[in-house]
Amino acid sequence: MNSATVRNLLVRGMLAGLGAGVLALVVAYFLGEPSVDSAIGFEEAHAPAHEHEVELVSRSLQSTAGLATGVLVYGVAFGGIAALAFCFALGRVGRFTPRATALLLSGTALLAVYVVPFLKYPANPPAVGDPDTIARRTTLYFLMMVLSVLLAVAAVIAGRRLAPRLGNWYATVAAVLGFAVAIGLAYAFLPVINEVPDDFPAALLWRFRISALAMQVTLWGGFGLLFGELAERLLHPKPAPAPTAAPVAAPR
Repeated sequence: MNSATVRNLLVRGMLAGLGAGVLALVVAYFLGEPSVDSAIGFEEAHAPAHEHEVELVSRSLQSTAGLATGVLVYGVAFGGIAALAFCFALGRVGRFTPRATALLLSGTALLAVYVVPFLKYPANPPAVGDPDTIARRTTLYFLMMVLSVLLAVAAVIAGRRLAPRLGNWYATVAAVLGFAVAIGLAYAFLPVINEVPDDFPAALLWRFRISALAMQVTLWGGFGLLFGELAERLLHPKPAPAPTAAPVAAPR
């Protein structure tokens, strides 16, 4: 793949990330922000009167312009990175079309980068978590994410090496089972963190975590669909229709 094609795919990846970010922003605003507001209300209701702090940035600005800036910038950035990963993966993970490769890459990245760490260390709303342990919790989360990505890459490599001996189907099953076992061991050995207050509403915690998961599914799924279509049109353009010859008038 030449540099011009990589550059064009990078631009399309960033555009697809921006489009996916818009979709994720809608999900975050309508599903996530009400749960955040409820959690903030719970936190303020249970905080001593002298601990209420003056907001440097208003909540309305955080939930609109701040949210939009963060989600859209993240979408563009991860879209560019995913496009470069697509350039490397195309043709190396199987004989898939660009559209199918983009969807496969997005689904795998969603699983490895977000879902696997999320199941071990799920997202928490405001009022949940000890401020003194935020560094430890962040370190453990990123450690789980790095392990998940490395194990996913190892599973893909193992599947490709086993394919000539076992066949594509059994090699894939073996690679997936190996990945699941390794992740299970990581879950077992990494410490458990549970800092949810006893009186925190369980329904609110559930809604917040579902909305966080829905946002990521929308972001990665939307990117896979948008970028797959753009990559397909770039790499496999449809041939232009042949010009039709003008009818020749019969001589009189």
